[in-house]
Amino acid sequence: MNQGINVVGLYVDNQDEALTFYVDKLGFRVHTDVRNGPYRWLTVQHPDQPSFQLGLFAPGPPIHDEATAQTLRAMVAKGAMPPLVLSVADCRASYTELKAKGVEFTQEPVDRFGSVDAGFRDPAGNGWKMIQAPRSTT
Repeated sequence: MNQGINVVGLYVDNQDEALTFYVDKLGFRVHTDVRNGPYRWLTVQHPDQPSFQLGLFAPGPPIHDEATAQTLRAMVAKGAMPPLVLSVADCRASYTELKAKGVEFTQEPVDRFGSVDAGFRDPAGNGWKMIQAPRSTT
């Protein structure tokens, strides 16, 4: 029986750099970091979501040949992969905090449809939306 999604992966060009970004800047923690030869299974977790892992995976063997790996790295660097969404309680405060830590924002906080959102990228080029849910009117 299906029990839900446990790991969603991102392609990154440098796993050590990605790990530093997700842990030191976004506040995730390491869940798994194991190697099998040159292959590295690296996942991080948001502290408030212990059943979910974000995989930080490098394109290449044994999954991809070098030509495919180069194409994937180029697509990620251009921001061509689908964005991920980070929920925050206060988008403007989170923007200020993350910007001070050196996070590269592509969009400052904007009021939109009753919520507030901002955009940023990780070091590999993966796009993120940071969204503050609309405030309840009840």
